[in-house]
Amino acid sequence: MFTLPDLPYDYKALEPFIDEETMHFHHDRHHATYVKNLNDVLGGHEDLLNLDINDILRDLEKIPEEIRIKVKNNGGGHANHSLFWEVMTPGGGGEPKGKVLGAIENSFGDFPTFQEKFSAAGVSHFGSGWAWLVIKDGKLDILDTPNQDSPVSERKTPILLLDVWEHAYYLKYKNMRADYIKAWWNTVNWEKVEKLFESGVNKS
Repeated sequence: MFTLPDLPYDYKALEPFIDEETMHFHHDRHHATYVKNLNDVLGGHEDLLNLDINDILRDLEKIPEEIRIKVKNNGGGHANHSLFWEVMTPGGGGEPKGKVLGAIENSFGDFPTFQEKFSAAGVSHFGSGWAWLVIKDGKLDILDTPNQDSPVSERKTPILLLDVWEHAYYLKYKNMRADYIKAWWNTVNWEKVEKLFESGVNKS
């Protein structure tokens, strides 16, 4: 049985960049709905309910075809949001340090260039979806995915992600997605990203 994880900080902790009301709606309603729907669609499949969600997303072809799309959508929604909460933190932002900064510089030239390209992936994404920084074959790459699709399903390891569904920002920023993304950089938990990077590189 999958459960809704608690936020790792208070609902208002990311103010003024992400408002308390949005966090309540986003976590308590949107994420909770993905968890409920995932458990509902996997009812009667106890073997799947006991798996790690990323293991499910990594091997979607093993999911019965009649429920595969619902598992992909709701499982992705659960996994994506669970990681999204963790890569943000009060007092975050700035530039990363350590190995992940070196990898960013190797892949994109420098941090400002990476930041510009990542932001562009989020701003230009059509409709609902996510922007990602992922590890593939030991290297970093930026990509965007529609809906609740996850790079995990493509054997890529996410280390940073940005929710660009309207529910992530519309209460505060209305249709100004670029303003939301600019503010969001002030919440990034680079310590968590560093840990995800080191773990992901060791697996690749």
